[in-house]
Amino acid sequence: MPTRILVVDDEPHIVELVRYNLLQEGFEVLAAGDGEGALAKARSERPDLIVLDIMLPGVDGLEVCRTLRRETSVPIIMLTAKGGELERVVGLELGADDYVTKPFSPRELVARVRAVLRRRAREVASPAAEPLEVGALRLDPTTHEVTLDARPVDLTAREFELLRLFMRHPNRVFTRDFLLEHLWGYDFYGSTRTVDMHVSRLREKIEDEPVEPTYIMTVRGVGYKLRAPTASRKRVRA
Repeated sequence: MPTRILVVDDEPHIVELVRYNLLQEGFEVLAAGDGEGALAKARSERPDLIVLDIMLPGVDGLEVCRTLRRETSVPIIMLTAKGGELERVVGLELGADDYVTKPFSPRELVARVRAVLRRRAREVASPAAEPLEVGALRLDPTTHEVTLDARPVDLTAREFELLRLFMRHPNRVFTRDFLLEHLWGYDFYGSTRTVDMHVSRLREKIEDEPVEPTYIMTVRGVGYKLRAPTASRKRVRA
């Protein structure tokens, strides 16, 4: 079965441009022109990847991404307007896998699609592992569940992968460049600010005091590492 790509944009000429180039590469292409249509097709057709414009009539692309992330882990590439940095950051926070800025090169978009699909294939092929525990944190790679003091923590797919990497190698220092390449791939066109943003969001969810973290520590001039909190430090989470 060919890989199915859902293209969501309210500009027909962009849909046709993307459709043509994806078809030339052997993909099967579905299309939707608004947010409600995107959700309906994502649920009924179960595509392998979604190319999703942010500026959509009615339900916008960010809300579509937020909704889908509660239902599925399908890879999502956001289409954003030039200069729309805030939208790109929010999209990544909501769990988008990558973004492309308009106007874009069709060849670049196809390369991004292939890169995201390769990363997802590697994740799926990774063997299941035993649950990881550091301090009060517990991460189960099989069920994709994270708990803190036995209470569930809601993480995006990228936050989960970031935390899993840290928990597999406690006390190891990871550079921002390594994290960007390992979790987003060599074909990702973002910057190390993407890593900082995800670490910040992760801290908000697992730390008592995000500005004074006990788990994810900043190593000045290098990157980040995870350490287990000392036994003497009491947790005050309500």
